[in-house]
Amino acid sequence: MLPPLPDLHAIAVLLLIVIALYLFTRDNIPLETSSLLILVTLIVGFEAFPYTRDGITLQPGDFFSGFGNQALVAICALMIVGKGLETTGALRPLALLLSKLWATRPLLSFLLTLLCAAILSAFLNNTPIVVMLLPILIGVSIRNKRSSSGILLPMGLATLVGGMATTIGTSTNLLVVGIAADLGLRKFGMFDFALPVVVAGSFGLLYLWLLAPRLLPPRQALLSDTSPRVFDALLYINQESFANGKTLAEILEKTDRRMKVDKIHRGIGLNVTRLPTAELREGDRLLVSDTPEALKEYEQLLGATLYNTTDIENPIDEAHPLSSEGQLLAEVVVTEGSPLYHRTLKDLRFAEHNNVVILAIHRSQAQGRQVIKSEMRDVRLESGDVLLMQGAAEHINALKSSGKLLVLDATVYLPETRRAPLALLIMAAVVALAATGVLPIATSALCGVGVMLLTRCLDWEDAANALSTRVILIVVVSLALGLALMRTGGAEYLAGLYVTLAAGLPVSAVLGGLMLMIAVLTNIVSNNAAAVIGTPIAISIATQLGLPPEPVVLAVLFGANMSYATPIGYKTNLLIFSAGGYKFSDFLRAGIPLTLIMWAGLLGMLMMLYDL
Repeated sequence: MLPPLPDLHAIAVLLLIVIALYLFTRDNIPLETSSLLILVTLIVGFEAFPYTRDGITLQPGDFFSGFGNQALVAICALMIVGKGLETTGALRPLALLLSKLWATRPLLSFLLTLLCAAILSAFLNNTPIVVMLLPILIGVSIRNKRSSSGILLPMGLATLVGGMATTIGTSTNLLVVGIAADLGLRKFGMFDFALPVVVAGSFGLLYLWLLAPRLLPPRQALLSDTSPRVFDALLYINQESFANGKTLAEILEKTDRRMKVDKIHRGIGLNVTRLPTAELREGDRLLVSDTPEALKEYEQLLGATLYNTTDIENPIDEAHPLSSEGQLLAEVVVTEGSPLYHRTLKDLRFAEHNNVVILAIHRSQAQGRQVIKSEMRDVRLESGDVLLMQGAAEHINALKSSGKLLVLDATVYLPETRRAPLALLIMAAVVALAATGVLPIATSALCGVGVMLLTRCLDWEDAANALSTRVILIVVVSLALGLALMRTGGAEYLAGLYVTLAAGLPVSAVLGGLMLMIAVLTNIVSNNAAAVIGTPIAISIATQLGLPPEPVVLAVLFGANMSYATPIGYKTNLLIFSAGGYKFSDFLRAGIPLTLIMWAGLLGMLMMLYDL
């Protein structure tokens, strides 16, 4: 028999949750915007229609409590500490060791890479780990002339597997543990659920090592020798040229304003100001930069003669092709902590300040990869976007050594500073203080932030860039929805509905069904939203079935971490998706079997450990 419908406030909250989950899947609506809209709707709704249940009034101001939630404080502090490790290059020695092993023992190196990624992710945000390993694996693939698709995605999934092993491994874990404690459960220790993850994760990592690469077809990463290159060249104006006697504005109009003239040389040591009214004469040389095809087109349109900038004796022909000596291709992948995030190249004057040429912007979407064809300088960059750029070796290396951008090329050069050991020591102290119970994780992480700032392992700009508005708002709105769900009785109704549908089924089916349902949800919407909404429902299910609440809550926690099957499931999935040239179906190929392996392993361990 189905449970009776809850009151109107609970129904309204349930409808709002459905709307929120729908909005969270829309690529054309920023997640921050959706979160703020839902939060405002909650606050205004309960202000206009006050709600009292069991003598307790739900105040609209209660929904702001998420901003001061200990779990959110811990999440933000850990993101900043992780940024300190990234900017100081604290993990560089490990990266270089793995790089050397790849040259001689690739299969063993692949296993060690997966193990390192999983173990580090149990204590660090997995974004800096992916940022560290991506250049290594891209460089290995390019040098060995092999596709990177068989190693990048398994590496990214390994970080998700390892991240669920401790309370600080992911923001999802911190939220579930915090909410469960607020609802009366005992506080989970850092390693209380590590054992089931280690057992199930061992099978998961073996799958990622031996089977997943065979399921992934070769994909062409964005960076390759066939990528378009820009060449500097000179267009020589002779007497018969169309450009002879014409103004600069007229010749630009002749090329549909596609040609960009960097300089106008006239005689030795004389440059003409690039005014639209500047008149070109016989003997002038136009310094232009573009692809070979475009340069040859300009040569024909203007009736000019094309030369290399370093060889003005011989016109461009088959015997004297265009040359871009000393120029390298590289990619910059936009991450949430990057100074490029939500900015435009025009605002930053990125190309001018870094002495590079931006060739293309590739944008990842859930339906596939697309190339932005509008004016690139005006495109507002999102997480997962990839800039294909060209520049001198020293300029590319300068970008990499800054530690502020994820730059991919054929090398394994990584930034390193003398403060790297200190940053590692600070992170180790943060973990040790929390693991031993000396300090709560929020307190120890905040202390770690303070010490990193005082010792200049990072500066305030780095700390600000490490924070994600998207993460903060999705956590706050998820906590607000969870609070509304509990206070209005919506969680009890959903739990009763689930119990009714699962009536007569064994406990393993009840737990397994809940974990699988959350796993599906987390691949479509934010994993934090799935976890926060699922946790109070799990406790209500345990209460109604007379089960111990801990394994039911852990089923939600584990399910919410299984963001394996879609590129939108987790932010690092999107980075991997962009850098590896993957298709949406590749995540389904590799992610669904991993989900089933982890689901079966974790369910079996929960049943055994809690004697269900």
